[in-house]
Amino acid sequence: MTTPVARLHIGSEETTVDIATPGQAKITLGLKLGSHLISMTHFHHNPPTPGEIETAIMVIEDEIALIRHDVPAGAQLVSNDPHMRAIALLAGVAEKDELALSLEATERLFDRLARVINGRPASAEGIPEGGDFAATLLILREFMHHLQFERIEVQE
Repeated sequence: MTTPVARLHIGSEETTVDIATPGQAKITLGLKLGSHLISMTHFHHNPPTPGEIETAIMVIEDEIALIRHDVPAGAQLVSNDPHMRAIALLAGVAEKDELALSLEATERLFDRLARVINGRPASAEGIPEGGDFAATLLILREFMHHLQFERIEVQE
């Protein structure tokens, strides 16, 4: 291993990032961001309103900013979360053992969520209803965007 690896886990109540850098001890960074926590704290409607999404995004961005200097530039972003696999598949990544989900595909999936937030049925967009899915997607999107990850490798 020559490239640092950042292993992302978006849990129900918190998000963790395990950083493995060659020649250094592994570190774990904790974020007060979880799919259920964000959903229960910020989403009071189903689907969430545009204002609720914007508030959640600000909270997520603030929390991610706390660790931005701890995540090595050029690190490879990986996850073995089943929720990340589901998001990758919903974003159109072909099913296989390891999925490569780009930031661009993540943004397109977010655009589909935005259409639901603005009144289109979730079934028409082929995405799950509920705040936990929306929160997980938001956390992933903001994490990738603000820490400048172009892709996440989703492993089994």
